[in-house]
Amino acid sequence: MAFHIEFSRRARDNLKGLCKRDQQIVIDAVTVQLTHRPGHPTRQRKQLEENDLAPWELRIGDLRVFYDINPDKELVIVVAVGQKTHNILRIGGEEIEL
Repeated sequence: MAFHIEFSRRARDNLKGLCKRDQQIVIDAVTVQLTHRPGHPTRQRKQLEENDLAPWELRIGDLRVFYDINPDKELVIVVAVGQKTHNILRIGGEEIEL
C-alpha cells in the first residue's frame, strides 16, 4: 500500500527557504522514506512525544521533516521542514522548542 504525500502551505514555504540542493534532498527523502510504511519507526523516522507541531519526524542529516499520517486515506501530510544545528531547531528562520 503506497501512501500519497501532501505538503502543507507551511511546509512548502519552509522548503522555499532552503537552497535548491536541500529542497531536492528533502523531496527525494520524503518520497523514498514516507511512501511505504511511514508509521514504522526507523533510524531516520521516529514518533515524537506529544507536541504542537507533528507526531512524526523524519531526519535527513541536519534537516528535519515533521509529518502526520492519515492511514484511512493512505495520506502523509508534511507539516513543516526545518534545520537542526546541535540542539537548536529552526523552522522558517524561527527557533522552535519541541
